[in-house]
Amino acid sequence: MVSFAYTAADEEKSRGVRRMKTLATSLLFTVAVIYALATWARNEGWGAWAGYVAAAAEAGMVGALADWFAVTALFRRPLGLPIPHTAIIPTKKDQLGASLGTFVGENFLSADVVRGRLHALGIGARLGKWLADPAHADRVTAELSTALRGALTVLRDADVQAVVGEAITRRAEAAEIAPGLGKTLERVVADGAHHRAVDLICTRAHDWLVTHGDSVMEAVQGGAPGWTPRFVDKRIGERVYKEILRFVTEMRDMPGHPARGAIDRFLTDFAADLQADTDTRARVERLKSDLLARPEVQDIIASAWASVRSLIIAAAEDDQSQLRLRARASLISLGARLSTDARLQGKVEGWAEDAAAYVVTTYRHEITSLITDTVAGWDAAQTSRKIEANIGRDLQFIRINGTVVGALAGLLIYTVSRAVGG
Repeated sequence: MVSFAYTAADEEKSRGVRRMKTLATSLLFTVAVIYALATWARNEGWGAWAGYVAAAAEAGMVGALADWFAVTALFRRPLGLPIPHTAIIPTKKDQLGASLGTFVGENFLSADVVRGRLHALGIGARLGKWLADPAHADRVTAELSTALRGALTVLRDADVQAVVGEAITRRAEAAEIAPGLGKTLERVVADGAHHRAVDLICTRAHDWLVTHGDSVMEAVQGGAPGWTPRFVDKRIGERVYKEILRFVTEMRDMPGHPARGAIDRFLTDFAADLQADTDTRARVERLKSDLLARPEVQDIIASAWASVRSLIIAAAEDDQSQLRLRARASLISLGARLSTDARLQGKVEGWAEDAAAYVVTTYRHEITSLITDTVAGWDAAQTSRKIEANIGRDLQFIRINGTVVGALAGLLIYTVSRAVGG
């Protein structure tokens, strides 16, 4: 059993209940004394007024006793007697909880009621005005940043890295890259964007040849047959070096050089093969798979999460980071638009109403069972004591009102009876 915490405030309320009980009981004794005196005066012949007073007092006692019984029967058995249908709260607590859950479910947790209430609130316009306030936007941004940092801190890097790596690898393996590469290369060649790369390669090749001429000539001489004279090997090496240098220099300085045209045609054909040739596309896919399978590539993919995580956390902690500034500006802009755009307001309100209606229709039983199960877990005696402390003072007014109304009703009935009899 789960008991209520009986607080100092509850004790103060209980003292108020006791004072009202004393007042109501004193009123009962008062009308009882009046009834006794009025009855004695009537029997002694003091006058007709005594009969009226006695009738009023008698009815007042009946009303007071009846309401005392009713109020007392809510919390305990009157005079300790096992009278049926008394001590209602302690004995019927579970049924009351079930009834309360059913009542709430039928009258509050219905889609129509929720939709009507949310529609009347005008959530879209209210939310827009709230978000348009820079102070509120700052608050939301700060809360979102805190939640983001918390989520990233809780996540285990190893788990996320495995998921990210698997997702990237699966996506890369599922998508054929050759046609896309072919289209990109085709546009590059058509726009002449590759010419700068060719210029750079030719320039670097020329500079390297100028700097490493001796190495080129020694390499040529080293590949000559052993039976040729050394001076012949040297002349051949020098000749080959000069021809290579001349070729590279002409290719660097002549935009219309035949070799440049050959490169253009090769790249054009290769772009077409990437898009249409089955063998070329298959070779590119095999190369892609081999690259993805290499440990170095997998390590790079896995480490990407750590870098992204550090960047996001740093941006979330910095009040002046672009992430937070852009989020704040977006919230203010959204709020300004939402506060004036009736169409957007309707969309937001529709989403809110649909979400709330789905929750109450799907989880109505779980929500109402929370009420039922909670009430069922309360201790009966403590529950009765707690409820009486909070509403008992008002219930004592029922006893007082019963005494007064009973007396007035008795007086009226006695008067009518005397008038009809007279």
